[in-house]
Amino acid sequence: MEGVSGDRAAETSLPLAKWRSDFSRAFQYYLDRSTPHLVGRWIGTLAVAAVYMLRVYLIQGFYIVSYGLGIYLLNLLIGFLSPRVDPELEVDGASLPTRGSDEFKPFIRRLPEFKFWYAITKAFCVAFVMTFFSVFDVPVFWPILLCYWIVLFVLTMKRQILHMIKYKYVPFNIGKQRYDKRRPGGSNSSLSRD
Repeated sequence: MEGVSGDRAAETSLPLAKWRSDFSRAFQYYLDRSTPHLVGRWIGTLAVAAVYMLRVYLIQGFYIVSYGLGIYLLNLLIGFLSPRVDPELEVDGASLPTRGSDEFKPFIRRLPEFKFWYAITKAFCVAFVMTFFSVFDVPVFWPILLCYWIVLFVLTMKRQILHMIKYKYVPFNIGKQRYDKRRPGGSNSSLSRD
């Protein structure tokens, strides 16, 4: 008898496993297709964040959830701004170049942009779902949480900026660097053409 009931359980779980596999495959397909659309992805994340903030504002609650979300986003931001190999911990010399004579090594983030975006979007979605469960609506005086988060943000970013200054790295690329060819007279060659 146990074999028969085990076969039935396997038969009923098979369609569920197939559906989960198909959903996972489709989700990954669309996630992969969204990779090159940087601006569109971030606009979508801003829309999700706006919906979450509007919900919290309208129901006047879930400040603990928002505080936890803020701490998590701060943690993600620090990972996004940090190099993969921390120069303070690196002892074999494979860290960021600090002198002009050092070999150029590109800045590689500890948390790449796509994973940063995906984690932020997922965090806002999870926080939004949590606002539908009253168990997460712990009564707190929200201005104290906001002040504490601002102090934490300022101190953490100060430490990160000092780290960037000390090890001379900038975690942002502002497009491709271009070099203009100048004529000996100091005018731009493209401007002197008629």
